[in-house]
Amino acid sequence: MTNTIRCGIIGTGYAANQRAQTLREELRSQLLVFSGHSPEKTQEFAQTHQILALNSWQEVIAHPDIDLVFICTINRDRGTIVRAALEAGKDVVVEYPISLDPTEAESLINLAQTKGKLLHVEHIELLGGLHNAMRQFLPEIGNPFYARYVTMVPKSPAPRRWTYNRELFGFPFQAALPHIHRFTNLFGTVESVTCQSRYWWTTEDYYRACLCTGQLKFTNGLIADVTYSKGETCWQSLRNFEVHGEKGTLLFEGEKGMLIRGEEKTPIEVEGRRGLFVKDTQMVLDYLTEGKPLYVSSQDSLYALQVGEMARQSAGE
Repeated sequence: MTNTIRCGIIGTGYAANQRAQTLREELRSQLLVFSGHSPEKTQEFAQTHQILALNSWQEVIAHPDIDLVFICTINRDRGTIVRAALEAGKDVVVEYPISLDPTEAESLINLAQTKGKLLHVEHIELLGGLHNAMRQFLPEIGNPFYARYVTMVPKSPAPRRWTYNRELFGFPFQAALPHIHRFTNLFGTVESVTCQSRYWWTTEDYYRACLCTGQLKFTNGLIADVTYSKGETCWQSLRNFEVHGEKGTLLFEGEKGMLIRGEEKTPIEVEGRRGLFVKDTQMVLDYLTEGKPLYVSSQDSLYALQVGEMARQSAGE
């Protein structure tokens, strides 16, 4: 593909806005149409980016002038939309997870290969400063044997939106897939998974808080604990990632990192998280126009999703 890439977007949230801004500024792309969910958000998005709003995602996919579709919708619907886009002969970029069902995700990957179309699952955590610093300094701590990743997001009152709805959002370690993908990207194949979860419900579908905690044992011997919690029962904002090796420890708290070896403590500079959707979008255009490789494969995303499914089954959900 050497001509201008004509794009459509499904969704109007943060990721969709970042995609739209980038596509409008890029000479290699032309953003033609989009669809939204609510009238208010749709009108705001259309005014902000000066593009045409269509009535449904089906109309975006069916648009004859669209080459590439960006899917930025709720988790539950992504698999259905991805399949329709691929069947319509479009290249596809979708936010993680590609689907809440690993079997469906695998069939979508196979469909993309059969159709000869791009299916890129965004994983901007792999582009961020934390992950890059962790990868860079891992050799400094020798053989890693234990890791821990904790995310806690206080929110009071909890919003009544799709990210607090179990059907729309999905099981936490599949919906918030980077909590698994960081580990599988760094440490490889998982041997076993145990997991527990708890919800504080407001209605049958919506919760005001959740807690999901699991343990992964890797074939290389490393043991990893991972915790994801959000909502009204969280009182301290945490984003901590630590890895212990036979020759040292890596400790990251938010945007601050430290290499610890005995009394020696070396600060690690961690780049911020701004601009990662822009970078991801530009890399997709690089792939389509110049054939440059992408930073993550759909198979890698699928494997993390399969591990998340193992966690879901262990938690009895």
